Amino acid sequence: MSASAMGDIPYFDAHCDTVSRCAHGGQSLRENGGQLDLVRLSRFQKAVQVFAIFADSGRVPGDLAGECRRQRDVFAGELEKNADLAVRCATAADIAAALAAGKTAALLSVEGGELLGCEPAMLEQAAGWGVRLVNVTWNHANALSGSNVERPEQGLTDRGRAFVREAARLQILPDVSHLSDAGFWDLAEMALGPLVASHSNARAVCGHSRNLTDDMFRAVRDSGGAAGLNMYEDFIGGTGGLEDAVRHVDHFMDLDGAKTLALGGDWDGCRLAFGWQGVQDLPRLWDALAERGYDRGTLEDIFFNNWLRVLG
Repeated sequence: MSASAMGDIPYFDAHCDTVSRCAHGGQSLRENGGQLDLVRLSRFQKAVQVFAIFADSGRVPGDLAGECRRQRDVFAGELEKNADLAVRCATAADIAAALAAGKTAALLSVEGGELLGCEPAMLEQAAGWGVRLVNVTWNHANALSGSNVERPEQGLTDRGRAFVREAARLQILPDVSHLSDAGFWDLAEMALGPLVASHSNARAVCGHSRNLTDDMFRAVRDSGGAAGLNMYEDFIGGTGGLEDAVRHVDHFMDLDGAKTLALGGDWDGCRLAFGWQGVQDLPRLWDALAERGYDRGTLEDIFFNNWLRVLG
């Protein structure tokens, strides 16, 4: 058990797959047997969570855009049923009001442009839903770009460039997590605003293609963006101990990342490292970093303020 209680810790996390899990498993967003739910989030000092709409195009047959709409409806319906715990938010004012009321601020993202038909025109609908982030790709390459898994040499296509321009116009931030390295640099060179990596770690610490190189992290930093620390064991690497997560944090801090590093747990979308069962274990990371010598101000930036600056 962590020495720090959840109620001592502010929380702003940019990626979970809990809506998809609830949509396909028939479970409630309020309480469930997964890695995250609204009851657990309510135990933090204050909480903001970005909920991703996700579907694997290799496994979900039929109309991906229809699946996207269905999960959006699940998200909206679950928040309506649980209005005592959480509020659907899209703006800084929404977030401030939710937190002032003692409720979790719930934001929406779309994980993979294919869920919007890779069509710039569909981003208008997503903006109307309150979507704040859109991953250009998931693991599969699509009409917008190669991914970190498929066609990693492929950068943004012409349609991909039109897609991210339209997203930026609508104040939806294109998310580079899962994107090919070539696509990352194409997007960075377009200079559309803050670069965000909702759930990606340090490739210098764990050499997985899903993680950010040092130059990528510097580009995110210099754009005024943020990168969320991912708790997936394959992206943490090492021997499976919490010290491996601390190594990622230390590395990003060495890259002057104190105002850039944030949280992107990948809850309900991964095998958690460290033997964790869910978001309730996050105070252990807070304690490990405090023991490492990180002061409360720096921890509050990582755990809350850095995403609030970008998405708030």
